[in-house]
Amino acid sequence: MPVAATNSESAMQQVLDNLGSLPSATGAAELDLIFLRGIMESPIVRSLAKAHERLEETKLEAVRDNNLELVQEILRDLAQLAEQSSTAAELAHILQEPHFQGVTFRVEGGELVIARILHGGMVAQQGLLHVGDIIKEVNGQPVGSDPRALQELLRSASGSVILKILPSYQEPHLPRQVFVKCHFDYDPARDSLIPCKEAGLRFSAGDLLQIVNQDDANWWQACHVEGGSAGLIPSQLLEEKRKAFVKRDLELTPTSGTLCGSLSGKKKKRMMYLTTKNAEFDRHELLIYEEVACMPPFRRKTLVLIGAQGVGRRSLKNKLIMWDPDRYGTTVPYTSRRPKDSEREGQGYSFVSRAEMEADIRAGRYLEHGEYEGNLYGTRIDSIRGVVAAGKVCVLDVNPQAVKVLRTAEFVPYVVFIEAPDFETLRAMNRAALESGVSTKQLTEADLRRTVEESSRIQRGYGHYFDLSLVNSNLERTFRELQAAMEKLRTEPQWVPVSWVY
Repeated sequence: MPVAATNSESAMQQVLDNLGSLPSATGAAELDLIFLRGIMESPIVRSLAKAHERLEETKLEAVRDNNLELVQEILRDLAQLAEQSSTAAELAHILQEPHFQGVTFRVEGGELVIARILHGGMVAQQGLLHVGDIIKEVNGQPVGSDPRALQELLRSASGSVILKILPSYQEPHLPRQVFVKCHFDYDPARDSLIPCKEAGLRFSAGDLLQIVNQDDANWWQACHVEGGSAGLIPSQLLEEKRKAFVKRDLELTPTSGTLCGSLSGKKKKRMMYLTTKNAEFDRHELLIYEEVACMPPFRRKTLVLIGAQGVGRRSLKNKLIMWDPDRYGTTVPYTSRRPKDSEREGQGYSFVSRAEMEADIRAGRYLEHGEYEGNLYGTRIDSIRGVVAAGKVCVLDVNPQAVKVLRTAEFVPYVVFIEAPDFETLRAMNRAALESGVSTKQLTEADLRRTVEESSRIQRGYGHYFDLSLVNSNLERTFRELQAAMEKLRTEPQWVPVSWVY
């Protein structure tokens, strides 16, 4: 059954016509014909035929001036097919990987030097070229120091390509595995400094990356821990330079009632809470990358609940302790005021003299402290150690700045942000609490808006410390989510700051 055709597409059509003219078949032969017709009518095969025609019209070139435009054109052609075919979708994905941007060059001392080899690309996998190698000749022709000369030589080459290089003679070394948690969003398409936008790696705040190459002081190579090819990201140094002079305000308006459980009821004057080692770098801290390590499942020593006043942190803490008092505990706050007749030492408060408390504050023995109506209140760090020593997870609802003190290998905290719901939901929750008798205070619109705004400020200023965020629009549902998260810590690996491990 000879086929005479002037091009690939018409040849395919003639094959289909010939298949249609064959006598009917039965059984396996009929199934084979159906299968063959299905292949020939596939849009993928037709697209390949069109590509074949275009390749026959012009010589296949190793390098073209418009390689990027050509890839983009192919991707546009594949866009519709990708919605119908997984094969086309996979091809489109491959074409968007940085394998096509495998090597970059720089001119140094009149020589053409390999400046970068992207990790995971074909050149890197072959291992024949290395950063620092000097390209001298292509198929016996010198390239000099002009990258365009190299391009022309590769374009005119046919068959195998022989490179003559002057190796860099760098001693091979196994790079240390480095993993980081990102604290900012990055889109290479919007970065005017990146040397090759198509080779960049996009990521969002909270993503985990493996740094695979740090040879370039300004551009690291990294990939997502979930997998995928490597790409360029700005180095810590480069991003610090970019952000060093960006004015940032992380200060939060201090609020009453965030320290001690007894501070409720009538209106109180504003208090200023201070934390141990409350560094000035709050205002200048640059959120870029944080090196982390993956640990097998383990129990955290502290659970820290962060959130705006009135968002339900204390209710969640009390529910957790009542649910499993053998597993969870909390501290007893200290105060310099005298006990009331009905109060007993260690039940609600531990009572000490003002002089003693001031001395301990100066000695850095308090996680946080504040003053209300002439009396001092605070949380001693030793009281946290006491709960942990008793074999319990110490549950704390503290000021956000206290997280910096707790976030160490000694306390290994799991930090949960209890986020305020939207204004209308918060108002409905307050109304329901009043009707059920759970609360006796009706919040004004100003109170509700203050809670929502404070919640947003905390999230902006301290979000990089959070391991989990829960919107408390329903206390029971939020409590179940908190329980589930704590159980997960006992069964799944955890990414933690590398300082906790080494």
